[in-house]
Amino acid sequence: MNIKLRLTAMNFLQFAVWGSYLVCIGNFLGRVGLGEYISWFYVAQGVVSIFMPAIIGAIADKFVEPQRLLGLSHLTAGAFMLLAAWFGHQATELTAAGAATSIAPIFTAYCVSVAFYMPTIALSNTVAFSILKSKGYDTVKDFPPIRVFGTVGFIAAMWFVNFVRFGADGLAAQFTYMQLIVCGALGLLLGLYSFTLPRCPIDRTTSQEKKSLSQRLGLDAFVLFKQKKMALFFVFSMLLGVSLQITNGYATPYINSFAAASDSWFARNPTLLVSVSQVSEALCILLIPFFLKRFGIKRVMLMAMTAWVLRFGFFGIGTTENPAGVSLLFLSCIVYGVAFDFFNVSGALFVEQEAAQPMQASAQGLFMLMTNGIGASVGTWIAGKIVSHYCSWQEGYLLAREGVDGGWTATWLIFAAYALVVTVVFALVFRYKHNPEQLANVRH
Repeated sequence: MNIKLRLTAMNFLQFAVWGSYLVCIGNFLGRVGLGEYISWFYVAQGVVSIFMPAIIGAIADKFVEPQRLLGLSHLTAGAFMLLAAWFGHQATELTAAGAATSIAPIFTAYCVSVAFYMPTIALSNTVAFSILKSKGYDTVKDFPPIRVFGTVGFIAAMWFVNFVRFGADGLAAQFTYMQLIVCGALGLLLGLYSFTLPRCPIDRTTSQEKKSLSQRLGLDAFVLFKQKKMALFFVFSMLLGVSLQITNGYATPYINSFAAASDSWFARNPTLLVSVSQVSEALCILLIPFFLKRFGIKRVMLMAMTAWVLRFGFFGIGTTENPAGVSLLFLSCIVYGVAFDFFNVSGALFVEQEAAQPMQASAQGLFMLMTNGIGASVGTWIAGKIVSHYCSWQEGYLLAREGVDGGWTATWLIFAAYALVVTVVFALVFRYKHNPEQLANVRH
């Protein structure tokens, strides 16, 4: 089989594993009495993202060939996700019997699973680059079409768990522990498939650059905080990172909450509706080169921040009960592509231009640490507190809490107000002059 097709299959499965549960695990947790712990599952993902990729990356550089380590990581992650599904099955039976469920078993297995999965996102890129180079391909030209199928796999998995029903209860996988079984099974499949990929030999030459764990984590790049411009950028990266996982955790429970009062098709298929966000993400990647060259890095960052305001604001006033409300939910999903892609890509480009060459990798690591690590973890934890104040789980739905004014609308508008404050302050205090010549070589 053509090697590019094989790498396309790898990328498809890589993100299908993630897409099978990332935006809908909250629906299941709420139905087994663990809804108050939704934020914990996303915080855990952010915490392991801080250190596990660096550890696994160091092992791949020195001890185990990347494609083999990719396989071992996926097999481990898949096995523990299946264990989490088993505990989820037990929690479902206890809930049906009217007994209390414990978070410890399923959460522990889940944490181990994501600890081994999150490093594979970078590791799969390493494998693809190594194989493409060994076969004489141009990674800049040939990798993006391969990587886009990762997003396709993510969306396909979301649609699968949205529509496919297992068992006698008639519920789709997006509402049950079966989503974890789908995730675990795909992980095991990809783990085995990884062992069939061409070898990615380890470079053991003495000229190879040696990187410490602190360098891989981006910790040595903290010296950049001595520069006011870089310090402001990393602080705002963390503040914006607060928004990253909020809708992954709470968008589908919110949309599904309308099903408690009406038989709306969209309310019964929240994962499908949210998948529009991933479609938008894939399409917005194509717009980035034009916007960067035309408007510059700072304005593109402001577009992303404004899009987060709209993302939350449209959720706050949207509903599945009439066409106008559904349109607002769709608009929220459409602007997600701008919110997510524009900041991540323009931020990475800013770091590349401003950090000295010897510190490039560390600076990029620090950027990811501030956004997907610290920012996302803290933000999801705070979001969980806010949601729990305004809403509570009632008969399988996350509805407005009795005796507390505001409900879901207040929750989303609080998130929108936070994003708006960050946007305004960033516009006022962050200084960056647009230089089109610096962006002349921006590619998709």
